[in-house]
Amino acid sequence: MSELTDHVRSLDACELPSYIYDLKALRTHAAAVRQALPERVEMYYAAKANPEPEILAALAPYVDGYEVSSGGELAHVAEAVPGRPLAFGGPGKTPDEVADALERGVERFHVESAHELRVLAASARRVTPGRRVAVLPRVNLPAPEGSLEGSSLAMGGRPAPFGMDPVQAREVVGALTDGSCPQLHLLGVHAHLASGLEAAQQLGVAGAVVSWATSLGVPLAEVNVGGGMNVDYVGPERRFDWTAYGEGLARLAEAHPGLTLRIEPGRALTAYCGWYVTEVLDVKRSHGEEFAVVRGGTHHLRTPAAKGHDQPCTVLAVDDWPHPWPRPAAAGERITLVGQLCTPKDVLARRVPAPGLRTGDRVLFSLAGAYAWNISHHDFLMHHRPAVHFLDA
Repeated sequence: MSELTDHVRSLDACELPSYIYDLKALRTHAAAVRQALPERVEMYYAAKANPEPEILAALAPYVDGYEVSSGGELAHVAEAVPGRPLAFGGPGKTPDEVADALERGVERFHVESAHELRVLAASARRVTPGRRVAVLPRVNLPAPEGSLEGSSLAMGGRPAPFGMDPVQAREVVGALTDGSCPQLHLLGVHAHLASGLEAAQQLGVAGAVVSWATSLGVPLAEVNVGGGMNVDYVGPERRFDWTAYGEGLARLAEAHPGLTLRIEPGRALTAYCGWYVTEVLDVKRSHGEEFAVVRGGTHHLRTPAAKGHDQPCTVLAVDDWPHPWPRPAAAGERITLVGQLCTPKDVLARRVPAPGLRTGDRVLFSLAGAYAWNISHHDFLMHHRPAVHFLDA
C-alpha cells in the first residue's frame, strides 16, 4: 500500500483522475487462484472484465486461455497475447465476426442458439473447409433451488437472452452429433447462470451443469461452468473462497473421469489490483447533507451506478493548499462522494466516514480493476480521460 500511496502523492493534479494497476498484486493473486484449482480444471480469463494489454499479459502464466465476446475483443486480445487459446462467446455474433474468428484459429465457439450454429457451420464450410471447429452449446439451465439467492446479476435460470433452454440445447447437441454439421464437432457444454456467487453456490451450479451435460449420453471432453465468483464491495477485505471451490471442483472431476472442467473468472481475478484515484474539488452542504465533488465520476467508474453500490474508498489527506481563498472542509462525520456529471446518478459512494475531508484531498477508490473504465460512458460531458499507471510493470 505504501508504494501505491507514494505514487498517488507524486501525481500532479492535472494527472487526476488516474487508474493505477498493481501488476505484482495481480500476479500474486492469480498464482494463488491457480494453485487452489485441481489439475483437471482449466481457467480462461474473461477479457471483458479488464482488457488492458498489460493486464492480459500479466495473467498469461496463470490462465489456460482467454474468453472474448466480440470481434473487437477478439482482435484486441489476439494482438495483446498472441498465440494464446481463445474461446469466442457472447450473444449476437455477426457472420463477419464468426468468419474472422475462424480465420484467426479460435479454438472454441460458445454457441448461443440454433441460428448461430447454422451461421458458424456455413462460415466453417467457406473459411476453414479442412478443419473441424470445436463447439460448446450454451444452455440456460434451471438453477438449483437457492443457488442464485444473493447473486448480483442473474444470467440464466430464468428467461434471458443468453444461451438456450435445455430442450433447444439438446436439439443443437443432436445436430452436432448426427452428422448434420460435419465441419463442427461437439466439444462440450457451456453454462453461466449468475454473477456474485459464493463458493458453495458456485459448486451447486457447477454440479447441476455437469449433471445435465452428462445426462445427454454423448461423449463430452469438457464442461464450462462459467465465472461469476463474488467480489464483495461492502467488505472488500473478504474474498471468494478459492480453496473450498477448488476442493469441490476436484471432487466433481473425480466423479467424472476424463471430463475437463473449465471456469471463466473475470472480475474475481482483476478487481483487487486496480484503483481509481482522484481529488476533491469542492465540499458543500445541501439540505442537511454534505457532498464532496471529485474530479471524474461514474463516466470513468460506472460500477457503483450500474450495480447500485458504494465503491470502497480511502481518503489520502493533502496538507498543501496553494490558493489564497479559504479551503472548504466537511463539518460532519460522513460525506457523499459525487462526480462532475450533471446528473444526480453520478454518485460514487454514499455517506462515507471521512471527518474533516477537505478540498484538495485525494480519494482512492479500490476494487477498480474490473468493469470500470471499459464499461463506462466516457464521452458524456467530454471530460478528459483518466491516465493509466502500472506498478511493477
